[in-house]
Amino acid sequence: MDSIRVLNYNAVMRKLPLRKQTAAGILLASGFLIQGLAAAELKITATIFPLYEFASVVAGDRAEVHLLLPPGADIHVWRPKPGDLLNLSKSDLLVSVGRDLEPWVRDLTAGSIAKNLRVFEAARGLPLIRADHDHDDHGHGHDHGHGERYDPHVWLDLDLDVRIVEALARELSALSPADAGVFSSNAETYIRKLRNLDERYVETLASCRQRLLVVAGHAAFGYLARRYGLEQVSLYGLSPDAQATPKKMIEIVEFVRKRGVSAVFTETAVSGALAETLSRETGAKLLFLNPGAALTRSQISQGATFLTLMEDNLRTLADGLDCR
Repeated sequence: MDSIRVLNYNAVMRKLPLRKQTAAGILLASGFLIQGLAAAELKITATIFPLYEFASVVAGDRAEVHLLLPPGADIHVWRPKPGDLLNLSKSDLLVSVGRDLEPWVRDLTAGSIAKNLRVFEAARGLPLIRADHDHDDHGHGHDHGHGERYDPHVWLDLDLDVRIVEALARELSALSPADAGVFSSNAETYIRKLRNLDERYVETLASCRQRLLVVAGHAAFGYLARRYGLEQVSLYGLSPDAQATPKKMIEIVEFVRKRGVSAVFTETAVSGALAETLSRETGAKLLFLNPGAALTRSQISQGATFLTLMEDNLRTLADGLDCR
């Protein structure tokens, strides 16, 4: 982008005293102000829904924000299509979680199609959870070099979301310094909502009789568990395409029975065959948590947001963990 942000007609007029608006309107209409007048706003592309919401809220009307991940898609296996590459080529900023959740980002940003694209990595600088190498054999952890892999599902910790939104506001301010005040104000408003919901999580989950979060699938809820004092136990590690071995299934069944676990959880977008088997074998009820990376078309039509998804998750956790 040019160092001077191109303003649209309405934005220019709002900044002028009333007595100067007529003259300015004539100049604008005549095309004598900054070239490219109609192409005013930043263009941002986000990989997953929570980051799309964060970017949309912080940028407000000062940017056009596009979501890469289509409705119902699984971020672990999805790959961009030609149309997505076209959107990226027009973007000023790509908002991603981290390279191992979206391994294709490295290839995109290394090519000429995105030579001027800035990349914001939400996981950068956060206290990450190291992947369980015993279970995670497919390399889906966040790689920080030297073979180390980390859980990339950082958005499920609302306290970390506050830090992501703050960092995103700084990133947008660097791209458009004239709008720094707007970005900061928008971020503060949204952060209050994140903190309020985080406080509800802390208060509600502190009263739970059960502290075990048994996930009949891959270990997607490690950050949520760490933040709110729960212990996540899953059928397999971070890789969503892994398969639970018969031995592991027997171990989990025995564990659930021995510990008196009354509910097991699975992801809303994942096949429930294993979860149903675990529930049937143990007598524990089966409940669904939403990892939030992508919305379904139905959720979109109903106006769901990341915050409402997390509110739903809290109600589900309170039910399954017997919270008073």
